[in-house]
Formats: sequence, C-alpha cells, structure tokens
Amino acid sequence: MAVLFIDLDRFKHINDALGYDCGDQLLAAVARRLLNRVRNEDTLGRYGGDEFVLVLDQVRDAAAAASVARDLLSVFDTPFEIDNQPPLYLKASIGISVFPDDGDTAAELIRDADAAMNQAKRDGRNTFRYYQEQLTRTANTRLALESRLRRALDQGGFEMHYQPLVLLETGVVIGAEALVRLRRTDEPPIGPAEFIPVMEESGIIVELGHWVQREVCRQGRRWLDEGYRFELLALNLSPEEVSRGGVVEHLKEVLAETGFPPGLLELEITESGLIQRGEAVVEFLHELKALGVRLAIDDFGTGYSSLSYLKRFPVNKLKIDRSFITDLPGDTSDAQLTTTIIQLAHNLGLRVLAEGVETEAQRAFLSDRGCHAYQGYLCSAPLPAQDFAARFLGVPSPEAKT
Repeated sequence: MAVLFIDLDRFKHINDALGYDCGDQLLAAVARRLLNRVRNEDTLGRYGGDEFVLVLDQVRDAAAAASVARDLLSVFDTPFEIDNQPPLYLKASIGISVFPDDGDTAAELIRDADAAMNQAKRDGRNTFRYYQEQLTRTANTRLALESRLRRALDQGGFEMHYQPLVLLETGVVIGAEALVRLRRTDEPPIGPAEFIPVMEESGIIVELGHWVQREVCRQGRRWLDEGYRFELLALNLSPEEVSRGGVVEHLKEVLAETGFPPGLLELEITESGLIQRGEAVVEFLHELKALGVRLAIDDFGTGYSSLSYLKRFPVNKLKIDRSFITDLPGDTSDAQLTTTIIQLAHNLGLRVLAEGVETEAQRAFLSDRGCHAYQGYLCSAPLPAQDFAARFLGVPSPEAKT
C-alpha cells in the first residue's frame, strides 16, 4: 500500500486573485480529473484546502507508486476552463510514502507523504518525491526556525540595513534599498535567503512586511528631520503581501502616521509576483500609484511577463536581476539580454537599475549602454541605518529640526 499526498501549486494566488467561488469550481474540476485517472480499488479524498490524499491499495513497490504520480501530474498539462475566466494553468506537487517502510499507521503514512510533498515543492514544484527519514528531521528543523522567526518578529528581533543606489553617470548615491536582517543573537546566524522563504510559506511574511514598511518610513522621516537629503528609499513587497491584499490601506495608514513623503518611497514588486495576480494586478498597481509612491519591477527578466502587460503597468523603473549581471561583460548571452532590457526600458520611458554589480568592468558595461543606476558590493554592502547615513548621506543641513 502507498499514500500519495497531492498539493496544488500556488493555488492560493488563484483564490486571492479570482475569488473563492472560482477557487471552489477549480477544486471540483481538479477532483474530477484525478478521479478519472485512479483505479476502482484506490481511494481519493480531499484532505483540506487544496490538498488531496490518494491511497493506493495494491501497489507492488515505490516504483509503481511513482508511475501513478507521474500519471497524475500529467492531468495538469491541460489548462482548466472555468466559467467566465481565461484558461487557468495549474500544477501540483506530490509526496509518496509506502507501507510498511515509511509507517505502520494511516497518520504516519500521511505525515510522511506530506513531508515528501513539501520537499517536492522546495525542489521546484510540479514533481514528486519519495519520503526519506531525513525529511522528518528537516521538517523539525524548519518548525524550529519558524518558531524562532515568529519570536523575533514579536520581540524586535529584526532590523533594517540599507544598500546604496548609485547613479552610473555621476557616481552619486541617490538613496537606498531597505533590506531586512535578523539581529545577531547567541543562536546561529540566519541570512535572508534562508529565512524569507520560510516566512513566505508560513504566512508571517505579511506581518514582517507591515513592520518593514513602518520601520522604513519612520527611518526616512527621521533622516529628513535630521537634515539629511535623498531621492528615494526602496523596499520590497513580497508576492504573499501582493496576493493577500490590504497593502494599499496599510501603506496609506503608515504614510499618514509617519509623515514620510510618498514621493520618496519606492515599492519593488517582483515580476513573478505581478504575473501571479493576472489582470487584477493592473488595478492594484494604479491604486498604489494613487498614493503618490514610485513603483519598480524587481528581478526583471526572470518572470516572463507579457510586454502588453508591461505597457499597462504604471511603473517608474525596471530592476535587472543580478543573475544577468554576474558574468558580465564576458558572457555574450547575458550581455545581449541586459542590453535588450536597457533598451526596452528606454523605449517605455522607464528608469533602469542593475542589481548585484560587483566589478568595475560590470559598471562600465552598464554605463556604456545607458543604464541609469546600480546597486551592489562595488559601492557597498547593505549597512545599518546609522552607518549608511554617516557614510552616504553626508552632513545634515542646517535646516534640520531641533
């Protein structure tokens, strides 16, 4: 006997974008497709939310269960047709546990298949994975990390660092991107590449995002009151924040509370995060723009957005993903892609900034092709607020408030 734990990839984004009625219709359509593929002796049930459990009563071994998993994944190759909606493309991740190797009870088999499914998601989604004992240890470690992050959020355990944004033509620092960091403690250090995905999966990234928005606006207001001058402070909006909603209302509240000028705030949203919201994203961006803030598409070039959409986005800037910058100027493909993105930004009347610039050769390449600005270790690593101000914001003006 084997248990397959099936979880729909990014289903929540569809629910948030199109509504729960559409989501329920989509779940019913998924269930019908799955039922058409399973054998009479197998048992398929909805486990909760966007999760299904399939019990294979008669399978010879794990390889046979894998064959079923491949077949089930193929049902998602064709888009789903839901009333009054464009074709919806959906994928799934599947975890497999086998009796008696992976457990003796139904609860153990479901738990282990769930752990394997989560590994499939971490490995890129739209695939399946077998349960391994190491996955339980990994899950326990992840739970401990989530608990630590929740504790840090509740007890002031995060801080903001600021990385300079530099004009390529003049070398002048015009502002900074605000990047969240976990404060140093006696516990092992954890970088954002490790803790951000955990917070996104657990949902607490939204609470962290609210804290970041308030903290950055407070710091910006403080600098202005001290007489420092800058053109902008940029911060990231996670895909979870974008999909869950409430961003516009919260930002309006924060800007009013802190008195930070909205024209000095730039919100960066990843290209993939915008695509996930579909048509609704255009209205969302216009609502943000109405607050007076600037908008930038982050990690541009990695999300395959439609150019027709891009023309409609009320954004000010494209940020070229660091993956295109790393091997410049030697990599011909990256050089061509980067040049194309810069030209595209010019044609659309947008500013363009390159991330991850670390060498003088990269800086010169970008400058020669008309890129407006850059950020990266060539200028500076992200710095605590006090260090950033001392190094890059210069001497406060005499008009500072006392």
